Amino acid sequence: MGETKTGQTNQEWLDEVYDKLLLKMKAECDRLGTLIPYTPKDGKYADMGSDDSLYGIGNWTNGFWPGMLWQMYEATGDEAYRTAAKGVEDRLAVILEDSDEVNHDLGFLFLPSAVANYRKTGDKDARRRGLLAAHLLAGRYNLQGGFIRAWPDRMGEMAGKIMGAGKADIRGWMIVDCMMNIPLLYWASEETGDPRFKHVAVNHAKTAQQYVTRPDGSCNHIVGFDPDTGEFIHAPGGQGYGEGSSWSRGQSWAVYGFALSYRHTGDVSFLDTAKRCAHYCIANMAVNDWLPLVDYRAPEEPVKYDTTAAMITACGLLEIAEHVTENEKRFYIEAAYRMLRACDEKFCNWVPEEDSIVDGGTYFYNDPTGENTEVPIIYADYYLIEAVLRLKGKDMFIW
Repeated sequence: MGETKTGQTNQEWLDEVYDKLLLKMKAECDRLGTLIPYTPKDGKYADMGSDDSLYGIGNWTNGFWPGMLWQMYEATGDEAYRTAAKGVEDRLAVILEDSDEVNHDLGFLFLPSAVANYRKTGDKDARRRGLLAAHLLAGRYNLQGGFIRAWPDRMGEMAGKIMGAGKADIRGWMIVDCMMNIPLLYWASEETGDPRFKHVAVNHAKTAQQYVTRPDGSCNHIVGFDPDTGEFIHAPGGQGYGEGSSWSRGQSWAVYGFALSYRHTGDVSFLDTAKRCAHYCIANMAVNDWLPLVDYRAPEEPVKYDTTAAMITACGLLEIAEHVTENEKRFYIEAAYRMLRACDEKFCNWVPEEDSIVDGGTYFYNDPTGENTEVPIIYADYYLIEAVLRLKGKDMFIW
């Protein structure tokens, strides 16, 4: 345990990667500043906040760059990271002006930006933005079904396209990803003393326990309810291979999300759920050289990887490790190292002059163009940084 075929111990690997990270992120911060990256083309990032970007300023991934900057500021104290992070937050504020356009991804957007800023600096404007985002997220709660609705109507066509169908009725849809958004509600409840935010978060997590997770630790991506009665209707395939399959990034959201719900509530059932989902991920990655396939129940061929799932799962394992006995802790930390080191060896780019760190990310399994298959994606970089800094004891708590 603690050493791989390279002969490096985990600590030696960690120290080496941390040194690389300092060089890479300093170069990227100087080069990008308040630009909002997603995936590079020809080694360079475009700005997701520009008028001609593919997804626009409200895309769910746009909080990860400021999150990376705050993590590096925490680790180094370099004011350049803080300045750039604040600049991106100011750009993201426009999202909060149109409640009809927002979706459940307000946690992904504002926990690593505004809330991180407030936690670190006490900035009152950042606090206001974080609380407004929490109000908008809580407003998506469906009382009948006990869940937070995922997407607005305008995304029905996109949802149908992912599943190879026409426009979908998504009024009653919840998705596993939201387990990482509800920490915004836990924070708002802790910050204001108002329990309503926490009630919404807990009820959503309980519904996810019942309908998203399966007894073996695998997960649905999407669960559809009747929006008027709350009755369960179906569990479409979503971004995985198909209905009943096991989309690896969805698995990772469950591992980390339920572990965080345990942190914020002390409800042991959430920790047990996180561990069950974690064991499923570990078993599947262990037989594939600790690299995550896009879907753990996809056909054997073609082989498609998604490094984002490994980075997120690793962070979830490190979160679980904080809440278990010392004997259990070693198991989760070692598994996290195996995932991180496998992806570093096969997919990481540490050249300071080139944008992005972690290649091999896949947005969804059934991508007819291949343009979103095994490419660098910003949230893989964020979760790599969070994991490395957490192992070094230099991280900032974001969630």
